[in-house]
Amino acid sequence: MNPELKITQDGSHTLYVPEIDEHYHSHFGALTESKHIFINAGLASLEASAVSVLEVGFGTGLNALLSAIHAEENKIRVSYTSLEKYPLDPSLVRQLNYGPLAGSRGPQLFEAIHAASWGEQNAITEWFSLTKILSDLTVEDPAGLYDIIFFDAFGPDKQPEMWTEDVMRRIEAATHAGSVFVTYSAKGSLKRMLRALSFDVTLLPGPPGKRVMTRAVKR
Repeated sequence: MNPELKITQDGSHTLYVPEIDEHYHSHFGALTESKHIFINAGLASLEASAVSVLEVGFGTGLNALLSAIHAEENKIRVSYTSLEKYPLDPSLVRQLNYGPLAGSRGPQLFEAIHAASWGEQNAITEWFSLTKILSDLTVEDPAGLYDIIFFDAFGPDKQPEMWTEDVMRRIEAATHAGSVFVTYSAKGSLKRMLRALSFDVTLLPGPPGKRVMTRAVKR
């Protein structure tokens, strides 16, 4: 794929993939969307001093950056594992403007996140460690149990293989009672699969441009 750099309405970048006519983030605001879904409705909702995150779709690294900042600001130890089958070219990553927009620590953290080695745990800060895995949930069975799942694959109509019952079962196997699942999608089939796998599903107000999003908690 050959993603193209685009500016969204909050001034942050997204990437557009012409081959599948899909954006990595909402054109209403990439930074705004990620904060709303994965930080405010996700990481910030957990009352714990240590949190393990499994991200499905590392993409631009924006969710990881915002999580690292949240960990530092709130003194929470975050162990972050992210799956990505198609990493971005470093030359494209260097053009993304998330670092400067994320605050004084943003540029340093964003660079460290992308410089981190694949396939091993990297201590990005005292509060945030990162493991990037070159794979996806169609074939990967993540080791361990996670407190929260960031499900950020391309949409069900663009990447249907990531929204199947088999993939959701892998998520179920990697979570425990009380684990949280968050995603931008509110598709009916997704909600039915999650409920069948012992998740209590709630629809929350979505970010700008999207009416609702999904947050689910495992029973």
